[in-house]
Amino acid sequence: MANEDGIVSPAYTILRCKKPHSSLFYEAYFHTGEFINHVLSKSVEGIRDGRQISYEAFKWLGLPYCNISEQEKIAQLFYTLNRRIEKQQQMVDALKKYKRGVMQRIFRQTATQDGSDWSCVRLGDVFKKVSRRNTNGLVKNVITNSAEYGLIPQRDFFDKDIAVDGNTSNYYVIEEGDFVYNPRKSNTAPYGPFNRYTLSERGIISPLYTCLVLQADINPSYLAWYFRSDAWHRYIYDNGSQGVRHDRVSMTDDLLMGIPVMFPDHAKQQVYADILDKVEARLQVAQKEYDLLTKAKKGYVQQLFI
Repeated sequence: MANEDGIVSPAYTILRCKKPHSSLFYEAYFHTGEFINHVLSKSVEGIRDGRQISYEAFKWLGLPYCNISEQEKIAQLFYTLNRRIEKQQQMVDALKKYKRGVMQRIFRQTATQDGSDWSCVRLGDVFKKVSRRNTNGLVKNVITNSAEYGLIPQRDFFDKDIAVDGNTSNYYVIEEGDFVYNPRKSNTAPYGPFNRYTLSERGIISPLYTCLVLQADINPSYLAWYFRSDAWHRYIYDNGSQGVRHDRVSMTDDLLMGIPVMFPDHAKQQVYADILDKVEARLQVAQKEYDLLTKAKKGYVQQLFI
């Protein structure tokens, strides 16, 4: 906090604690979900923007209080945790940036840059569309194609099954190694996620998606990374259209099957896949550590303030 005096809008409420206290202790508490929900429960719908709470209601909000030494210990705990979480978030962000850089270096290079020959074919030359349907309804493992997490069981993504029993007869059945394209756009997949299914259990997926089986002698792990890159985005940008819905790519079969697929020799394919697999593994470890730290902080908040 700066030592210089400042001014704020008269719309704000300025308070000074009457008892000995640690500012960091109350800063930690004021950011808890319990306090925020407590304020919301006493607030009313505002005329201009969002909800409002009167000073009379605000001053009667209950606050935790303990002696100053305990406050300082708790404040130091949250200060240390916040710094550790901040550093871990920086690590995750740095690894994401590094992964993007490695992918761009691999998939935007030309034959003259590393001396190897690259081939370019149409997607329709190396893939065929999946025609398996869940007509008998035997497969219950509903899969979603997520830009962030790939092809995962729907129950893991939404904490429940969205598709109901008896309503999946027209769903496609996918098997380990199949590729799935989802035309729904997002920040991380501006032309839709294009992922490889890596689970051994057969799954079913919405007929809105395009499911493909590899028919060529190309390393599938390399191809999985190729379609996670932006190497094929320019083709869609130049040849595609927005369609009726702004959140989906208007993907015709001709457009999809015309996507360029570039690949080097087999040895290079394996090298590139291994490099990116290792970078991804390191990123997942860092992300898991970040998740554990934020979970630990939430647990401490519940124990100390609730």
